[in-house]
Amino acid sequence: MKRLLPLFLVAMLSSMASFFLFQQLQPSQNEYRPEASSRPAKTYQVQQTLLSNNNAPLNLNFTETVDKVIDGVVHVKNISAYENDQAWWMRNFYGQELPDKIGTGSGVVVSPDGLIITNYHVIEEANRIEITTNDNKTYEAELIGSDAYTDIAVLKIKGNRQFDYITFGDSDTAKVGEWVLAVGNPFNLNSTVTAGIISAKSRDLNQRDNKNQFFIQTDAAVNVGNSGGALVNTQGQLVGINTAITSIGGGFVGYSFAVPSNIAKKVFDDILEYGNVQKGLLGVSGRALDSELAQRFEVDETEGFYIMNLEEGMGAEAAGLQEEDIIKSIDGTKINKFADLTGYISSKRPGDRVEVSFIRNGVLRKAPVILRKLKRKVFFDLEVKNLNREELKSKDLDYGVKINRSFNRMLSLYGIGEDSVILEVNGQPIQDISTLDNFNTNDIDSILFLNSDGERVIFRN
Repeated sequence: MKRLLPLFLVAMLSSMASFFLFQQLQPSQNEYRPEASSRPAKTYQVQQTLLSNNNAPLNLNFTETVDKVIDGVVHVKNISAYENDQAWWMRNFYGQELPDKIGTGSGVVVSPDGLIITNYHVIEEANRIEITTNDNKTYEAELIGSDAYTDIAVLKIKGNRQFDYITFGDSDTAKVGEWVLAVGNPFNLNSTVTAGIISAKSRDLNQRDNKNQFFIQTDAAVNVGNSGGALVNTQGQLVGINTAITSIGGGFVGYSFAVPSNIAKKVFDDILEYGNVQKGLLGVSGRALDSELAQRFEVDETEGFYIMNLEEGMGAEAAGLQEEDIIKSIDGTKINKFADLTGYISSKRPGDRVEVSFIRNGVLRKAPVILRKLKRKVFFDLEVKNLNREELKSKDLDYGVKINRSFNRMLSLYGIGEDSVILEVNGQPIQDISTLDNFNTNDIDSILFLNSDGERVIFRN
């Protein structure tokens, strides 16, 4: 034990000496000493700054923006009756007097006299529509017009009062990463505002409802009741109509979707001026390219729209576009996927002229194309068009009209959708779309369809 004590003391003294020398030789934690330079060290001051959409300093205080828009968003109540299949058991439960079926959503006032844009699905099948403004005053509203394809409807508040409203912005100039606010009435809570950024544009959800597939994606919280509400930029301008969320439970899961304001405004203007939506089309069909399709079609391009068919008599054919051409841009807007093409064209009307850039045999070309209106009709929530001779021959038919898009969820249960054919209504052959003018929707007893598998299906109303 006596031998260990001197060794322990020596070790302790050595450790203390080493620590003292280390402290003397170690540079200060806040001092920068360049090793191979005699120049004095520079001092840097770091300031953390957040930037706004136009690169100006921003403290993320959105109060001024909210003050501009909060009174321009309203609560929309859809009051309707129960359908026949629901009414049977509801009547057994409640008795002869059935309660009203209530649906709720949001709407955006876009003019001082009370014109409102909302979603079509918010007011679908409504018998009566009520609007509640941010000051808790309730008004009746009338439906001016709607378009199921873009999921947009236009309402008008009854009365002569002046209303606060939100002005349209240019959704084409909105950028990914830009701050936006979602304003609506989720869970029937008036004037709820959430903030986020634009996460993506021209987003295609790959839904099978044949509706608009050109959404602005945002991470601003959107929940049940936000449908039809406003998506605004930091200047308080409307850049989108909040429309959809994608989740199993129907709640917000980190991202949501809005119809771009340029499309919503075009539908709004068309309904007010023409009573319906004027759809200008190129007259092409095909596929958006990726590496797999590029290999299949034996082309070098992996982005763009590959033309597989041209509609007879439409603008693309008249301008000289051909099958196997690859559309790269329209009016300078890049076309990387199908949603880019449909989204841009959805903001145009018949008669508008667009410049199409396309690749043919490896050479980039340009052609002016006049958009034209394809002769189509909406019947029984089905968009139909005439069959040409080749289509009639291929299906071994003498008559019928082709379903181009279906908005009828009930018929989808029967396997009736896109590319099906209406053969007869109430036992009468349908020669072309004009024949359908002879039938009132409420007087339809039966419709004979030919589905896409070639099977004949009778639907009884």
